[in-house]
Amino acid sequence: MSVIALFSGNFCNEEAYLHEIQKKTGYRIVKDHELLNRAAELSGTTGERIQGAFSAKPSIFNRFTHEKERAIAHLRMALSEVVVNDEIILQGFSGHLLPKTITHVMNVCLISDIKHRLAAALESDKYSEKEALGLIKKHDEDYAAWIKLLYEREDPWDTGLYDIVIPTDKLSPDEAGSLIKENMSGIVLQPTSRSRKAVEDFQLAARVEASLAREGHDVSVDAREGTAILTINKHVLMLGRLEDELKSLAGKVPGVKSVVTVIGRKFHKTDIYRKFDFDVPSKVLLVDDEREFVQTLSERLMMRDMGSAVAYDGESAIDMVNEHDPEVMILDLNMPGIDGIEVLRRVKQTNPDIEVIILTGHGSEDDKKVCMDLGAFDYLQKPVDIEVLSKTLKAANEKIHPKQ
Repeated sequence: MSVIALFSGNFCNEEAYLHEIQKKTGYRIVKDHELLNRAAELSGTTGERIQGAFSAKPSIFNRFTHEKERAIAHLRMALSEVVVNDEIILQGFSGHLLPKTITHVMNVCLISDIKHRLAAALESDKYSEKEALGLIKKHDEDYAAWIKLLYEREDPWDTGLYDIVIPTDKLSPDEAGSLIKENMSGIVLQPTSRSRKAVEDFQLAARVEASLAREGHDVSVDAREGTAILTINKHVLMLGRLEDELKSLAGKVPGVKSVVTVIGRKFHKTDIYRKFDFDVPSKVLLVDDEREFVQTLSERLMMRDMGSAVAYDGESAIDMVNEHDPEVMILDLNMPGIDGIEVLRRVKQTNPDIEVIILTGHGSEDDKKVCMDLGAFDYLQKPVDIEVLSKTLKAANEKIHPKQ
């Protein structure tokens, strides 16, 4: 039997269609949240962080952390464990991660026009028209970014991506379920020895990709009959050294018989290959209203492979904490609007795991006591030696990510 990968726009009555498809096929439903939780187990992080892979707006720290790429790698691994079984319905984003070489997968899209989706949203009495339109726009942006990332296509509802596109404003759930069941019985969608082999290749590629991601690498991985094919898509100066390291790591994955590295078509773009270094903090938020100082500090940290972002006032800092989830904050005390002590107080109330290093040129001993009592990691005075600050940052990072 086969696999169904179901992708739907929001406010398209997805659950009713899913219920009918399940009733008519008898297949087991596997939703994104199940795969997110499994991917979180495999990666040692949280489902919420894995779910960030589906967002159109990646973290400002992502070019240092590869967090989105690592999330997708572990999602593929979780998916590879599931797709070995037939008679399943994959609901959500994850189904798009299956390679087209697995031919016994039916890709189904549920969608209708904006007018119909808006009417469905308003029927629930949960949203105003403005709120509903905002949700539709936000979800469609996420869908479009996901499809752009995987297929380099702009339209998430492009009929070329799916075997069946069901207009939910024209076909009822019952009719859609019958249509899918009828098409599932076709010879084209039945598993073949080649398609089964493609599942095995996908499993091996997923294991290799996750293994490399856990070591801080970001490369595309394919597999064919025990050969792992690693594609490097970002420019690197010492290519031979990187290839040797990748081959050594990939060769240790069970099932890998040989490893081949190739240069992808994006290799000569301006992006620079950056291996994620787990020993240094890569999600540092610098908060200071002295723009020249904080920009220079950010550049000096980047030279030490520490990823940083900048906020010039307390209110912007709190917004960035809520939106981008930094792990370490370097915080000035004297700023216009919300001062540093109040920022520290709010951050520790809402995000207590963020380590906050106070760096100020105007603080007193009383200020130091207040900050340390509020949970600051350390209290430093300007001007500060960059090596002292780097050592403090690494200590904060080790507290967040203890070495195993």
